[in-house]
Amino acid sequence: MANSNLTNAKRVKNDEFYTQYSDIQKEIGAYLEYDHDVFRGKVVYCNCDDPFESNFFRYFVLNFNKLGLKQLITTSYKPSPVANTQLGLFGDDKTLAKAKGRPKITANKFIINEVKDVDDDGEFNLKDVAKQLKANKHNEWTPLENEGDFRSDECVNLLKQSDIVVTNPPFSLFREYVKQLFDYNKKFVIIGNLHAIIYKEIFPLIKENKMWLGNGFNAGNAYFSTPLTREYAGGVYDPKTGLVKFRNCCWFTNLDHGRRHEMLPLMTMEENLKYSKHKEIKGKKTYTKYDNYNAIEVPFTDSIPSDYDGVMGVPASFLDKYNPDQFELLGSNRGVGQDSNGVYGYGSYINGKETFKRVFIRHKKKK
Repeated sequence: MANSNLTNAKRVKNDEFYTQYSDIQKEIGAYLEYDHDVFRGKVVYCNCDDPFESNFFRYFVLNFNKLGLKQLITTSYKPSPVANTQLGLFGDDKTLAKAKGRPKITANKFIINEVKDVDDDGEFNLKDVAKQLKANKHNEWTPLENEGDFRSDECVNLLKQSDIVVTNPPFSLFREYVKQLFDYNKKFVIIGNLHAIIYKEIFPLIKENKMWLGNGFNAGNAYFSTPLTREYAGGVYDPKTGLVKFRNCCWFTNLDHGRRHEMLPLMTMEENLKYSKHKEIKGKKTYTKYDNYNAIEVPFTDSIPSDYDGVMGVPASFLDKYNPDQFELLGSNRGVGQDSNGVYGYGSYINGKETFKRVFIRHKKKK
């Protein structure tokens, strides 16, 4: 239900979900642990982020020197309910005076080229950034000409200047957003719906090892703040924290990280049938085969048999554990057409009943 709420929310124009700073820090930390220079000398672009509210902007501007960034670009979308209305970005800093009367709502562009301790108090923080932006020295804070849509000419021109895109894009435009990233050959770390894994526009990219899941949210739970809390009560909004909890959210990326290369520990088929914690597996004589092609159904990732050499259908969530060094990814049962293995078709059936959200794999043959 939570995932349905989030998907519906992403279809409306008020698309305001703010990612938690700790989640961004954890995710980016995984890429730095694998390659501490992954962001060094790079231009990072956050193209779906109001700098006043965006923790993506906060993270990258506060860690600008530590990451060795060349430049940070952030653009916001004009209908944002918080743009130009408050200075939450700068805490209690008084260096930027609030506009008199009702502020004009604009889409903003922040370009950060340099950050430093401006007031010489021995500490670099957002107040220093505010002063630099106010003085417009080495950094730029200007309104965009148009609404700030990531597809607009001015945003595309900024995209062309960037190396790595990091943001939480609109879920309803996820296919189009990813296509743009590949059209311009960009590295990226973005948040999306887990079910996007089997979109016909997304799965081939994962299959061809051009895109994969990131390090992930803690226990698979993502928490967002939003000004639209009343619409997302129903058991997912926590009034104590002011956050909305969603499952079925994940990070998508084409930056490498260590968890992607961890070997998944497995039991043999005989051991799974005898010792599996899942009643759908334990006690059976064998694994069930599909009606329409030669593959076995493995309903749980931790029940993949280590000694089966054929094709296996596993839940799409398996891709969170997918190690390209351990498994070969063959297809999805929600794709279009079929590959040479006959496992990239529209549906997969067991005893005449269609199964959903399956990907098909086999163990990678040792060279």
